[in-house]
Amino acid sequence: RAMAGPPGLKPLVAVGQVTSTPDKELNFAACAGLVREAAGRGACLVFLPEGFDYIGSDTAQTLSLAEGLDGDLMGRYAQLARDCGVWLSLGGFHERGRDWATTQRIYNCHVLLDPAGRLAAAYRKTHLCDVELEGRVTMKESSFTNPGAEILAPVSTPAGKLGLSICYDLRFPEISLALRRAGAEILTYPSAFTVPTGSAHWEVLLRARAIESQCYVVAAAQTGKNHERRTSYGHSLVVDPWGAVVAQCREGPGLCYAEIDLDYLHRVRREIPVHGHRRPDLYGTVAAAGLAPAP
Repeated sequence: RAMAGPPGLKPLVAVGQVTSTPDKELNFAACAGLVREAAGRGACLVFLPEGFDYIGSDTAQTLSLAEGLDGDLMGRYAQLARDCGVWLSLGGFHERGRDWATTQRIYNCHVLLDPAGRLAAAYRKTHLCDVELEGRVTMKESSFTNPGAEILAPVSTPAGKLGLSICYDLRFPEISLALRRAGAEILTYPSAFTVPTGSAHWEVLLRARAIESQCYVVAAAQTGKNHERRTSYGHSLVVDPWGAVVAQCREGPGLCYAEIDLDYLHRVRREIPVHGHRRPDLYGTVAAAGLAPAP
């Protein structure tokens, strides 16, 4: 069981990198092994990527394998959180929502569980990935996924206040600034980036979000060949509020670890106080319905 360390020790987070397939049992075994390993190392919060539950080989399979938040798989992750005594950021669950019977479409849902296995937050991806790189990548997430309708307020965890996003949300700085304004200290972008887009944009976008928000950025990622028609970029990493990459996974499934130093974060914010220098009188305030500014 991962316990709080002695006073003065910085909280440790673990970032998982996996190769999900259409086989949900194999995927759970792989993810559970990483969570147990991270808990054994003393991590208080473990991040898993988008599609941690599975990555289907086609739309029909993707829809057929989806479950509700009250289903068997999420129950097993809740038990895992309890057994290991850790927070779990489950970064992109194929959710059959309450409207499944009428829409036959799912949500891409970032689930946050506390160490008692309780649902602390469920963020539904607001920006759906519809891209077409001629001859390389074609994705149309909106053909089978409903977009989420709200940004969630940051959640207090032992590592800091956590703002939830998913993958393609990374390309929209507005959401990170709204979360920062609401008090976020860590932003997380669990992802399944393709190789062409990942090699071009992954690290630079994550570092940009960290620099402009002065938050830690944690990005768990899919890696390798998910099925015969899909390969993911990998390179799970953690960026500090100065924009430095402080942890990164190697090739293949595994974990990387980072200490979250909130004293350092607040020093960065004091030394370059961009948040207080913003000019909403000129370009408006990046905010979201229901998100109150942090005190």
